[in-house]
Amino acid sequence: MTRIALVTLVVDDYDEAIRFYTEALGFRLVEDAPRPDGSRWVVVEPGTAETGGAGTGLVLARAKDEAQRGRVGDQTGGRVAFFLHTDDFARDHARMRAAGVTFLEEPRHEPYGSVAVFQDLYGNRWDLLQPAVQ
Repeated sequence: MTRIALVTLVVDDYDEAIRFYTEALGFRLVEDAPRPDGSRWVVVEPGTAETGGAGTGLVLARAKDEAQRGRVGDQTGGRVAFFLHTDDFARDHARMRAAGVTFLEEPRHEPYGSVAVFQDLYGNRWDLLQPAVQ
């Protein structure tokens, strides 16, 4: 085994999730295909069509029942769930703020890198992180 390719993120609505991840976070839409049961197979990942993907993609899976709807936005009990690496923290932090992304703290500069916690449109917590040069 070489890497984790995809991680499922339970969402309320495919289209609003696609908009958030592609427009606010700058991900690219890799796949959006209908499935026989009426659901869709939706995959987004960091990167652009020009640069290609970088790392693990997200399967945006619409909640199918009350149990799954109860997990939307709180899949890790309030902990940071995802770590989004950048090669230019200031650029991406400014772009995301301008796109309406909610940051829960001011940027910090730690020994391991520059970081700020933000939340996605459902409330899942993410780290925007530029790792320190080793």
